[in-house]
Amino acid sequence: MAAHSRDSSPFLPSPTAPPLPQSLFFSSRSRSRFVMDMMNSPTSTSSSSSLPMVAREKRVSDRSTNRLTAVFEEVRIEGERSDQRLRELGYRNDFRRDMSRFGVLGISFCAIGILTGMSSAFQTGLFSGGPLGLFWGWNICSVFMLLIALALAEISSAYPTMGGLYFWTGWIYSISMVFTGTSGNLSVALYLASLAEVGRGRTLSRVEVAAIAWGVNIASGIINSIGTKAIGYMSAFNLWWTLGGTFVLVITLLVKAPVKNTADFVFTDYENFTGWSSRGFVVLLGFLQAVYTLEGCESAAQVAEEAQRAEQLVPLAVVWSVVGSWFIGLVYMLALLFSVQSIASVQGTSFAIPIAQLYYDAVGPRLTLMCLTVIALAQFMAAVTAFTASSRLFYALARDDAFPLKRQYMALNRFQAPYVGVWTSVVIGCVISCAYIGSTVAFNAILSSAAIAVMLGYLQPIIIRVFWPDSSLPERGPFSLGRYSWPINIASFLFTVFVCILFLLPTSHPTTVLNMNYSVVAIGAVVLFVGGCWTFWGRRHFTGPVKTY
Repeated sequence: MAAHSRDSSPFLPSPTAPPLPQSLFFSSRSRSRFVMDMMNSPTSTSSSSSLPMVAREKRVSDRSTNRLTAVFEEVRIEGERSDQRLRELGYRNDFRRDMSRFGVLGISFCAIGILTGMSSAFQTGLFSGGPLGLFWGWNICSVFMLLIALALAEISSAYPTMGGLYFWTGWIYSISMVFTGTSGNLSVALYLASLAEVGRGRTLSRVEVAAIAWGVNIASGIINSIGTKAIGYMSAFNLWWTLGGTFVLVITLLVKAPVKNTADFVFTDYENFTGWSSRGFVVLLGFLQAVYTLEGCESAAQVAEEAQRAEQLVPLAVVWSVVGSWFIGLVYMLALLFSVQSIASVQGTSFAIPIAQLYYDAVGPRLTLMCLTVIALAQFMAAVTAFTASSRLFYALARDDAFPLKRQYMALNRFQAPYVGVWTSVVIGCVISCAYIGSTVAFNAILSSAAIAVMLGYLQPIIIRVFWPDSSLPERGPFSLGRYSWPINIASFLFTVFVCILFLLPTSHPTTVLNMNYSVVAIGAVVLFVGGCWTFWGRRHFTGPVKTY
């Protein structure tokens, strides 16, 4: 598709064009109010009061038009700067830079999904270490995930490209984003199934849950097909929804819970439902909940070519989304731990998702419906951003001849969305959702590998920064770690390797066919698939970055 020139954009005034008429921006009522404010402002000269009303209104009109023109000009210049950096990397920008600053921050915050990740995976830490493992695991893992965010932010500042094939990763990370979106959409279906159980007393079958997951997958595809502005608005809304929702959930739990747990229970109580006898190993298994929840900060990089001043804005979004999620997640976790009535009740629940039992015991059925609705909507918006990332990654791979059907995957619809990549993600998600009908074990094995694949995606560029610190980043961006870059990267490298190994170990003892951790099988299948694609297709077509400018 032809590139969109920033100079010829229909949304921005040309610097040589005549001033835009005031009526384009103000209604007659707003114009009159604006005129009166300007007349009464301290900047109005004393002589202006003697001018006829028409002359004064014309002066105000010219002044306001000049201000608006200046704003448009600033936006145009920012877009030119971002496009210039992209051209220096050899790429032409085919996207309009419609993503707002708040939208970029929101998309990373939305992808992390602090309410959703904490709620959906809460039982993992609760059964593996209990409150002790949850609290200390959250804070320890948050420190290391922040280090990873800093390392990735430095790379995203130097290479503000969509997908970042050479500076992030390729197929493995793309697949992990599809799996993550599919997992999130199934979680939405499970929340809806729990709502049906709490509100109507009806237990949905696996077929019904899978059908709901299909519908959620398709809805994610529709929203992503509408384009950058829709995703930006949704991400900005989700930021406020998460902040407000967390406040509502925390207050509801602390006010309505019939029994409040003691500080000693929250910070020191140890629980073990795994069967393993090693206390240290069980607590480490509880760390997985924190890592899973905090993944996703890098999502802002996938819309780098759709944002103004991406080399500055994207790294800030990557870092601050983790900082904000750390704090908000800690507050939410403490509310859950102070309010949980019975860990055994949560462990033996019949609800589709265990966190529903915690809310049911703590706040009753009516408020449980409200709380689960807040979480389910946040979960849906988080899952949508995963397909946003996967579609942009497919686009970036296709642009550099690292993905088949280049023309199709680079095609943009009239909303500036890479729709083929979007609907490829939807189709794969629907196929994977079918596995839930036959076996929850097989489905969980496929989806649990997403967390490992994401960490492997982090690991690849960090390895390069550790072993080739100078040649891998010859030119730093505005966001630079300076002399702290290598220590931060080495700490991130060691933690990521540790977590990837931990994710593959059995989580239950004795290990059986039903409780085995099949992530090792699923991630092995992904690696074999990617390796096979490289052997039989990739090495014949991929020769390195393809300059499109």
